[in-house]
Amino acid sequence: MAKRPFVAGNWKMHGTRAELGNITHVSIETETIDEVLVALCVPATLITRAVAASPGFLIGAQDIHHEPKGAFTGSVSAQMVKDAGAKLTIVGHSERRELLGETNAQVRAKAELAIDAGLKTILCVGESLAVRETGQALNFVGDQLDASLPDMVTAPIHLSIAYEPIWAIGTGKVPSAGDIEAMHARIREVLERRYGEGAASIRILYGGSVKGSNAADIFAIDGVDGALVGGASLAPDDFMPIVHAAAAAAKD
Repeated sequence: MAKRPFVAGNWKMHGTRAELGNITHVSIETETIDEVLVALCVPATLITRAVAASPGFLIGAQDIHHEPKGAFTGSVSAQMVKDAGAKLTIVGHSERRELLGETNAQVRAKAELAIDAGLKTILCVGESLAVRETGQALNFVGDQLDASLPDMVTAPIHLSIAYEPIWAIGTGKVPSAGDIEAMHARIREVLERRYGEGAASIRILYGGSVKGSNAADIFAIDGVDGALVGGASLAPDDFMPIVHAAAAAAKD
């Protein structure tokens, strides 16, 4: 693995003050793991408390709005999550694209606002099972990414891309190593076309039923620079084996 791997947990709609100890646990365990960049993206209600509970650890938001401010009841802006203490945000997660109808243009706007605010940004892309079965997954994800990328000179130093096949999220199903490698290669092509040499700094993460039991195999795939982890990030005993697998891969 050429780049320092990045393992980010996405807690989704889980977590209250009672779970802050899990964040502290992970932050302490990762203090001596220099080979891996580790983060947890928690509910907006926990950001400030998570930062206080884990000084120096990378805490992220799970989403921001595509406008900088305005009459958008219940939404949070890039500046709001930054003010709460977040150093990172996810944009374009498939659950928001699929369930809430977010468009590529909105995802792109979110990424641009996040980068303007100085936030590290994980931009998610991925195909449904229906698209996969048509044999058009590479083209679909390539086009989705191309339409979602921020057109900013500073984008590469802030961006990571997470490839999440929608049909693998929370299902226990994982694409073949060949499928993952091919998709990450296509994503790299799109990034290089957009950003030129700057694309080399962008990590491409895999997300979709990543667990301690399969993490080593996933990190061994050419082009995988880390993982965006869902359910397994909620408990340190499930999350830390993934981090350790990434550290081992970084040493190979």
